[in-house]
Amino acid sequence: MFHSKLLKTINYATNLEISDSRKLILKELVKYIKTKKASKSEVHLNFICTHNSRRSQFCQIWAETASAYYNKKIYCYSGGLVVTEFNINAVNTMKKCGFDVIKSGSKNPTYSLYYSNSRVRPIFVFSKLYNDPVNKANSFAAITTCSDAEENCPFILNAKKRIFLEYDDPKLFDNLPNKMEKYFDCSFQIASELFYVFRNVE
Repeated sequence: MFHSKLLKTINYATNLEISDSRKLILKELVKYIKTKKASKSEVHLNFICTHNSRRSQFCQIWAETASAYYNKKIYCYSGGLVVTEFNINAVNTMKKCGFDVIKSGSKNPTYSLYYSNSRVRPIFVFSKLYNDPVNKANSFAAITTCSDAEENCPFILNAKKRIFLEYDDPKLFDNLPNKMEKYFDCSFQIASELFYVFRNVE
């Protein structure tokens, strides 16, 4: 059973409007997943941005949550081109969205996010390279979530499909009073779009 606060967040996000231009991009991902499932192959999605600290982490978390919500067996990862850490503003955003969050370690800590009271296997997030061994797939769709990763990583090893799904960087607002509003906006948009993808996968 999903946390009640998280269910409210999901309900809000899934009722947000998605533009036709974004749906065209999202349908590429829907098609990839359907094709893999039709061939009875495992589906692995690797969300990639430069630092693996905000947008790609949001994507992994919401994709794994959508997978559980719609009962889809889809493996979701995230990574970057350099290792930093899961940004604290992003962590706090996930807490306020309704996840239980447990921190382990100090330098580049690992966060365990729980969407359910039943303590099912949590979503583990920390900053890592896109090809870190924890991202077990040797055949995946690479979904780049920032323009830097798209431009600076022309070749992604083992990527069978590449989709550019750019999101505005909330980091730009880190020193401004409305920073958390921008983090929520980014998180809600990602949740809205990834839930759209997963509910359109048969």
